[in-house]
Amino acid sequence: MSESEQDVDDEAEAPDPDAPADSEQAAENALLFGEWDVSEIEYSDPSTRKYMNVTPIAHTQGRHASKQFQKSEISLVERLINRLMQTEENTGKKQQAQRIVRDAFDTIHSRTEDNPVQVLVEAVENAAPREETVRLKYGGISVPKAVDVAPQRRVDQSLKFIAAGVQGASYKTTTSAADALADQLIGAARYDVQTYSISQKEETERVAAAAR
Repeated sequence: MSESEQDVDDEAEAPDPDAPADSEQAAENALLFGEWDVSEIEYSDPSTRKYMNVTPIAHTQGRHASKQFQKSEISLVERLINRLMQTEENTGKKQQAQRIVRDAFDTIHSRTEDNPVQVLVEAVENAAPREETVRLKYGGISVPKAVDVAPQRRVDQSLKFIAAGVQGASYKTTTSAADALADQLIGAARYDVQTYSISQKEETERVAAAAR
C-alpha cells in the first residue's frame, strides 16, 4: 500500500471534529470518562435491561429531574454517582462523586482487566432483589406479605445497596471511597455473599420467602 493510500484510510477512520455532538458518529466514538467503551455492554437479566441505560455521558445536569419515571433514561453510571451523593459527607458534591467513580473504575480495570462498566452492569443485576415484603392491615393488624419487585425498583434497590455498602466500608476507616466502591462492584459482579449489597439482597429475599 502506498503512502498516499495509507493517508486516505487514516482520514476515513478518524472521527470528524466538525460533526455535531448528537451525531451518530460522535455517539459511536464517545467514551465514558474519555476511557471506557459502552457500545458493547452485555446484559444477562432481560427484566432489568430496559431500565439500565448505559451512555458515555456521566452528567446530564438534571435534565430528567422534573419528569416522572424518566430516571431510567439517565445513564446507570450517573445514577450511581447520584446515589453516592445521598450521604452526609457527599451531599451536592457531584464532581467529588464523579472522581470517586472514575478512580474506582480504574481500580476495577487494574484488578480484573475487564471493562468496569460491564462489571457495574453485572453488579447491579446480581444485587437487585426479586422479592420483598409489604405491610397489609387486616382489622387493625399489620401483616407482612411477600410481593414481586418491579424491574425499575429492582435497579433502584440495587444501587441503594451498593451505595450503602460503600459508605459503610469507607466511613471513618482507612479505606478510600473509590477502593470501597471497587470492592463492592467486583464482589457483587462475582456474587460474593460477603459483599454488603449481595447480603442485603439475600436478606430481603429471605424475609419475603418467610412471609409468603
